[in-house]
Amino acid sequence: MRVAFVLGTTSGGTGRHVLMLVEGLVRRGHQVLVAGPRSVEEQFAYGAAGAVFAEVAVSDRPHPVNDLRAALAIRRLTRGADVVHAHGLRAGALAALGSRASRRLVVTLHNALTAGGLVGFVYGVLERIVARRAGHVLVVSPDLGARMTRLGARDVRAAVVTAPVPRPPKRTPQEVRDELGAGDRPLLLTVARLAQQKGLETLLDVAAGPWPDVPAPASSAEPSSSASSESPSESPSAASSGSPSASAASGGPLFVVAGEGPLRGGLQRRIDDEGLPVRLLGNRDDVPDLLNAAVALLMPSRWEGQPLTLREALMTGTPAVASDVGGIPEILGEAGILVPYGDAARFLEAVRELLSVPGVAEGLAEAARRRGREMPGPDEVVDSVLAVYGGVSFGG
Repeated sequence: MRVAFVLGTTSGGTGRHVLMLVEGLVRRGHQVLVAGPRSVEEQFAYGAAGAVFAEVAVSDRPHPVNDLRAALAIRRLTRGADVVHAHGLRAGALAALGSRASRRLVVTLHNALTAGGLVGFVYGVLERIVARRAGHVLVVSPDLGARMTRLGARDVRAAVVTAPVPRPPKRTPQEVRDELGAGDRPLLLTVARLAQQKGLETLLDVAAGPWPDVPAPASSAEPSSSASSESPSESPSAASSGSPSASAASGGPLFVVAGEGPLRGGLQRRIDDEGLPVRLLGNRDDVPDLLNAAVALLMPSRWEGQPLTLREALMTGTPAVASDVGGIPEILGEAGILVPYGDAARFLEAVRELLSVPGVAEGLAEAARRRGREMPGPDEVVDSVLAVYGGVSFGG
């Protein structure tokens, strides 16, 4: 089978998901083309995995002239493909506009809209293009599936996504705690791009407390557990950044955030102004070590599909307190505490319960380990897309 993947700019889970599909399909003898921006090839090396890479400028923002060129390029490059599988809404819409036979088009939607205004209007137009022209739509959360069904998509199915095989931590929890200046305080970890979708203003509200003194529980992750980082590589020395007041504060937990993004300046100003016990660590390549040292992963996002960091946390036996949005409940199961998005008071209450009620952290950590063992593997992911491809009408 000849499969053509189309994707736009990505530095995270979407790019790694496509790489996993490329590796699995090539291993099974299929011919694979990947069309997308040069940056994704530089980061994920699809060519080295056995695919033919073709550069197409699929940008992350609308541009009529460039989008027309991209659609025409996709049409030309995918002419001989049995299946065209686009990842992301913009890539899916451009592939739909450039497709000769829409029934051959599969689109996986990895994200949902979390902004309004003009951006929301454009997003809605792209959704309708995908719903009306794609033969099959795969979604990473039930709410996305319901929306695409309402918009008239012909065949909507759940996308099967997995996290990379975790690697063992390289340092002990105590070594990590010493580096971060945690002292005797519990360590709470967030791994996120510092952007609007991630709801980090709620995290800072929670960090503001009030916090009674709480003992530092043992790390929820077993010392032999393993994990994998979702963050781009950077020296662990990045931990030296952040608020000086974070390491000096006494009582209550220490919140650490691994990731970079456009909101860093504003977040840091609030941390400094209010003396919050929060450290912004920047991009890290040692997220497995951080997970192994943390009592819990905190995920206050506005929306998530199937976040790889959450899957990786569960594989290490690290429970989560997370927003009850998107695909999070389906992944988390009983391995954490769900709270309504944006409800800082409920979030604070949940974290206090996890830290102070005897047995709660330990019970959730054991549930996380069980949940982590249930995560689908790469072969299941490839089997799932091949099942969809089997329903493609090659005749157009």
